[in-house]
Amino acid sequence: MISDIGMRRAVNQDSACVVLAESEAGWERHGHLFLVADGMGAHAAGEMASRLAADLIHHQYIKQQNALPVEALRKALTEANAEIFRRGQANIEFRSMGTTASLLTLLPEGAVLGHVGDSRVYQLHGDQLYQLTFDHSLVWEMQAAGEVTDETARSGVIPKNVITRSLGPNATVQVDLEGPFPVSVGDRFLLCSDGLSGQITDEEIGAFLRVLPPDKAAQIFVDLSNLRGGPDNITAIVVEVVDPSIATRDKRATFSRRQPLDMSRFSTALGVVTAVCLLAALMLALWAPALAVVAGVVGLIALGTGFVQVLQGRGPTEVGNLRYGKGPYRHFKAAASLPLFEHLAGTMKALREAAEERRWRIDWPIAEKAFRQARAAADAKDYVTAVRLQSQVIIDLMQQIRKQRNEGASDSAIDL
Repeated sequence: MISDIGMRRAVNQDSACVVLAESEAGWERHGHLFLVADGMGAHAAGEMASRLAADLIHHQYIKQQNALPVEALRKALTEANAEIFRRGQANIEFRSMGTTASLLTLLPEGAVLGHVGDSRVYQLHGDQLYQLTFDHSLVWEMQAAGEVTDETARSGVIPKNVITRSLGPNATVQVDLEGPFPVSVGDRFLLCSDGLSGQITDEEIGAFLRVLPPDKAAQIFVDLSNLRGGPDNITAIVVEVVDPSIATRDKRATFSRRQPLDMSRFSTALGVVTAVCLLAALMLALWAPALAVVAGVVGLIALGTGFVQVLQGRGPTEVGNLRYGKGPYRHFKAAASLPLFEHLAGTMKALREAAEERRWRIDWPIAEKAFRQARAAADAKDYVTAVRLQSQVIIDLMQQIRKQRNEGASDSAIDL
């Protein structure tokens, strides 16, 4: 998980959290949870809104132990919305503050999502990248309504950063629920704010997720976003499924939940027998121990039988083949390619020119050696290796640049 301030903002208004189940029972009940929130509002309002979302949502979700996952997600998001709205109304400086919130839960049923705003969740499965969430933005809503063509939407005529739904500005909010989506070993998920998705193409996202380790993929997303201007905060959570126990066992979209104990299911007759026998056992204990033992055993059998009835009534309740939402909304081929490698090579060239102009201290011999290896792989049409090696070159260069920026050697924005 990485969250970066970007190149143009004074504060980071993004928040994120990862909450992993601590036991098998926790995994069965509420799974693993991942969240990205992108705040908006003047002063510290956006930062507060996203932080509240990150803090409140996962607590509210885990607290609802007997609800369906989708019900728990919906309630967690609506409760967070109500609290952010209340805080905004209580302080004029925080009025109308808001935040996006995109949640991914990995459950025995599969991947289940709760979503408000334009932060995104992607799933990489094999060589295909799927966008699981719908952007609550003006351009996406107009496309869905058939008011603009895909070409017009891509042209940038309609601002892409105008969102139509968020947590906080209003007393109520409409929450999107998606899934469950089947999960397999080797699948990867990306949760990100629009500071990333606005600068990195979907095809690039798919390629990097497929060929790089999760930590390197998250870092290259942040570095390239900054190299392309970094106009917004950038947050990325990359999740890889490596444990077979997390893979979806039943590919049917079926939810189940465990009901709370219902003591009304305890048979009245068994209750009477239990009480009479245990009372008799106490009374006979001094005068007829053998009879007392018999009465006690009968009473315990009756008590145990009654509790078995209660527990059987609490067994998993299958809710049926439920499917929420209409996702995935888009999908792309995820593959390393020569054009992607050439773009990364061009980025390195531009970085060198900027370094010479701004007198950054860069270890170019090491970078050039790694680049030659990447170029050799590209010439051999091994684009996976070429992209992997060249991505590492960019990551290393940006690490050196960030270190000098933090030391005050340069405070100018990088925009390549």
